[in-house]
Amino acid sequence: MNRAAASALLTLLLLVGIAPSSHAQLGITRSKGQQLLDGIVVKVDNQIVLQSDVENIYLQEVARAEGKALPPDLKCKILQSLVLNKLMLARAEVDSVTVTDQQVNGEVDRRMAYFVQQIGSEKRMEEQYNKPIKTLKEDLRPQIKDQLTQQEMQRTITGKVAVTPREVSQYFARIPQDSLPYFSTEVEVGQIIIPAQINEQAKQAAIAKLNDIRGQVQAGGDFATFAKEFSQDPGSAIEGGYLGAFKRGELVPEYEAASMKLEPGQLSPVVQSQFGFHLIQFIERKGNTYSTRHILLKPETGTSDAGEAAKTLTKLRRQIQSDSISFAKAAKDNSSDKITGGNGGLLQNREDGGTRLPLDKLDPAIFFTIDTMKVGNITPPMPYRTDDGKDGMRILWLKSSTAPHQANLQQDYQKIAAAALNEKKNKALDEWFLKNRGTVYLEIAPEYAQCKVLDVAER
Repeated sequence: MNRAAASALLTLLLLVGIAPSSHAQLGITRSKGQQLLDGIVVKVDNQIVLQSDVENIYLQEVARAEGKALPPDLKCKILQSLVLNKLMLARAEVDSVTVTDQQVNGEVDRRMAYFVQQIGSEKRMEEQYNKPIKTLKEDLRPQIKDQLTQQEMQRTITGKVAVTPREVSQYFARIPQDSLPYFSTEVEVGQIIIPAQINEQAKQAAIAKLNDIRGQVQAGGDFATFAKEFSQDPGSAIEGGYLGAFKRGELVPEYEAASMKLEPGQLSPVVQSQFGFHLIQFIERKGNTYSTRHILLKPETGTSDAGEAAKTLTKLRRQIQSDSISFAKAAKDNSSDKITGGNGGLLQNREDGGTRLPLDKLDPAIFFTIDTMKVGNITPPMPYRTDDGKDGMRILWLKSSTAPHQANLQQDYQKIAAAALNEKKNKALDEWFLKNRGTVYLEIAPEYAQCKVLDVAER
């Protein structure tokens, strides 16, 4: 197989999740007691690549390979990728490409919440890494900021790259027929989600609790202590309710409007937003930013609270089945999940951005529901719990089911187009690398001198 065909096949395999990616996500990967070799192996201006950076990714690739042979120059390829990332960071400083504190904080909170969920609890997380959550977040923050900056820099380089149908066909033609991937059964599934409405009793209980806390703070109690004990915002509760500094328009309108009426140290009345009920303490204004802390309560919904949602979905289901409204329009107008609602109600394949999902990778709750359904059928309303723990109801629609097959342009155009686009973006990155590699100071440790990290021709 020639180099162009091999490159096209590898790109396609990476995008459909068959081959391992060489870009491992750096984050919290070391448990307590695990030791890795360390030391600087590359300097790119003020940016450095550590031996542990290379080893971390290499060990992940070894684990993914499951005993299969790895390329003899894998560490060099990993180092090339890391040097490209560091070059982007170095150039980002020169070109003033930045990310906001809000973006970084949000991603740190999201990543930490994922880790905590995987391990089981914050306490177990702290025991495993022998550090408090606050310190773990502080350790993670610089890495997240670098990752987001690299992504932003990459967007500035490849943001305008696109592929034509002709380029997609040419890309596909380079892959040998006997090397085309084989796809298992794939389905298109739509959903409409309607959250359960919180009953008045639960609302009033939350308001009363926050008003009680408000009174205790006004009487001399410590807001941060109450936030740590009672707030249901996991990202800020651990920080005593502190949200950080935001510009106007960055927080939900109800929260911002209440905050803007306050002076430093003052407390708001109880404020309702899409997230629940807030008690806000204003901290300070600095230029065009302001900072606050809050206590968030999210009233629980009961089984009876989902009744109205079920009635609405039952009515929508009848209308769709009688062709008086399309599933796509019903999802757009009614679903609380704006991502799928704006996509005709269809779930998205994160690998290629398409709507066809491998049957064996579906969420079990969806798999066991659609497994016995016929194409075109819609389920009755079913209980559903959102990622943030809210109760609701949803209906599922099996739009299509594709039998196992070898990749072809007719059935798999979206996947192939995504792979072709990815290859073209990689070429744009290589061209940018060649153009900018001479604009930075580069120093490589002797043990990696053979890697030729400035040569992208073989990447």
